[in-house]
Amino acid sequence: MRHLDFIEYRRIEAHEDFEEIEQLRYKTYKAADMIPRAAPSMIDAADFDPHAYVFGIYYFEELVSTIRLHHVTPEHPLSQSAQVFPDVMEAYLDAGLTLIDPARFAVDPAFASEVSVLPYITLRPSIVAAAYFKADRVLQPVRPAHAAFYKRVFYAETVVERRMTEVYGRELTLMATNTHTTGEKLLKRYPFFDSGVYERRMMFGRGERALPTTPLTILPSARLVAAGKISGAVAGRDY
Repeated sequence: MRHLDFIEYRRIEAHEDFEEIEQLRYKTYKAADMIPRAAPSMIDAADFDPHAYVFGIYYFEELVSTIRLHHVTPEHPLSQSAQVFPDVMEAYLDAGLTLIDPARFAVDPAFASEVSVLPYITLRPSIVAAAYFKADRVLQPVRPAHAAFYKRVFYAETVVERRMTEVYGRELTLMATNTHTTGEKLLKRYPFFDSGVYERRMMFGRGERALPTTPLTILPSARLVAAGKISGAVAGRDY
């Protein structure tokens, strides 16, 4: 929670703002030997999809990580996971479920060891998104070695144990958190994932539900929720 006091989330929307995000993605993926094969750029059309939300995470005003989230619905099925797990995604959408699909997760290697909580802070918007959109599942397409982390922290269940990907030339595991059965205990165990209504609107509001202007920075509201100064997802039962 104390690290959140120095964190800012910024929603990246303009084309010119993506240059720094692309550089961070490339730096991180190259260090992990996960550069997509034959990819001309680390920015693609999915970054500008109406249901995509790209965030830069700033620590003491320095970009340290980034993540892209897709709000996937039967009416808008575009997602990163559909490239590797089309059968599973089709089954979810045929059942009428709505999903939060994180992708392009990148933490600057220079800060990864210095600020060990950055993976939690970077993944926090996926939990905020689930509360805002009242999604049925939060997906986690991850390398098999990271599956234990998502099972422990997010109560994620393994959907596909291993599948080779043509994009990365590596195996990925698909995991999923059922928000209906685990959302409340997740937020009680990790209160820094919680958020207030206003923060959720700043992160994900568009169209009729949007704020008058897109905010430059979004400050985490978890401490205010924990202090009882504003309502969170657990209190409001909207996760």
